[in-house]
Amino acid sequence: MATLFSQERNLNLPDSDIRYFPNFMGSEDADFYFKVLRDTVPWQQDDIKVFGKVYAQPRLTALYGNNGKAYSYSNITMEPHAFTKELLAIKQQIEAMTSVYFTTCLLNLYRDGKDSNGWHADDEKELGVNPVIASITLGQERFFHLKHKKDSKLKHKILLEHGSLLLMEGATQHHWLHQIPKTARPIGERINLTFRVID
Repeated sequence: MATLFSQERNLNLPDSDIRYFPNFMGSEDADFYFKVLRDTVPWQQDDIKVFGKVYAQPRLTALYGNNGKAYSYSNITMEPHAFTKELLAIKQQIEAMTSVYFTTCLLNLYRDGKDSNGWHADDEKELGVNPVIASITLGQERFFHLKHKKDSKLKHKILLEHGSLLLMEGATQHHWLHQIPKTARPIGERINLTFRVID
């Protein structure tokens, strides 16, 4: 898998370390991985509880890992499948660039503009202090919104493109929330791979 870093962009937001690589994968590789993952991952839709009411999560998910450790968020606990060769290939490419050994990948499938992911930080205790989150986008580009937890004037949004990598490190999760909002536009499917380390 060829990797291109010529367009690396640092978001330069306060209290964060966020870099964006729009061409992490070439278009042919990105097309290939999108199709394979879309067709072979055992996608599931869990229920979430918000303000006492239960809703179907507005996206499909799957968890993969190599240490057998579950991942819990929003009162959902997911057990990992073993990494496939495709996920391992992507994981190893990210590891070669970051020198971080990732144990786990949470996958999200956004089927259309109605699917979304609300404001949150990836700060669950099993991710440790200052977690590194490597987020790959395949398929439909979507806007990724960020807002500072304490300074309401600090906001940012970035369009995550097909084959791109967004790398969040350092104190980012302590100080920033992020989301993938809904959109009324007629759009296609997006697969998001979020590699992380679970101790």
